[in-house]
Amino acid sequence: MNKMKIPNILTIGRIIIVPVFVLTFFIPGFFGDLIPFFLFVLASFTDYLDGLLARLFKEESKLGELLDPIADKILVATALILLVMNGTIKNYEVIAAVIILTREILISGLREFLARTSLSIQVTGLTKLKTLLQMLSIAILLTGESGNKLINFQDYNAQTIGIILLWLSAFLTLYTGYDYVRKGIDHAINEDNNRDIQ
Repeated sequence: MNKMKIPNILTIGRIIIVPVFVLTFFIPGFFGDLIPFFLFVLASFTDYLDGLLARLFKEESKLGELLDPIADKILVATALILLVMNGTIKNYEVIAAVIILTREILISGLREFLARTSLSIQVTGLTKLKTLLQMLSIAILLTGESGNKLINFQDYNAQTIGIILLWLSAFLTLYTGYDYVRKGIDHAINEDNNRDIQ
């Protein structure tokens, strides 16, 4: 039996962090802001680290390819749902969260479809920027009132900055998601047309 590769261990660790993250989210006061923030940042960093180590030590694997996007989506979806539940993300701001979650579902379905073809989804610079803004916005929003005490100048406190970044990531999500879905639909139509010709 092959030993587990370090990148895969980090990915599985990111999934294991999620239930702990959920439990600590409901701790009241300063520690209820600090611990979930720290866990989210730690989990987000392992997302970057597992990919880096996999490329560096040539330890890419099918297991990692399967689990990595699943771990990311579980983490982001859980954090957004919790932030909506406690009213940090509210009113029209919920639309930004829905856009992000919808895109994740669409891309998951698209990846599953394209896995049966020769076409793959390439990660672009805009996609990386979208992910960075998304993680940064969620991390800031998780700081709650403690974050507002640290960052508070004029009309901009931590929560306001977090919401602005959330909307920016939502707009980038729409743009990059549309591009991916368009390519997937074009490929599906071309396959159907080729079958008709045959």
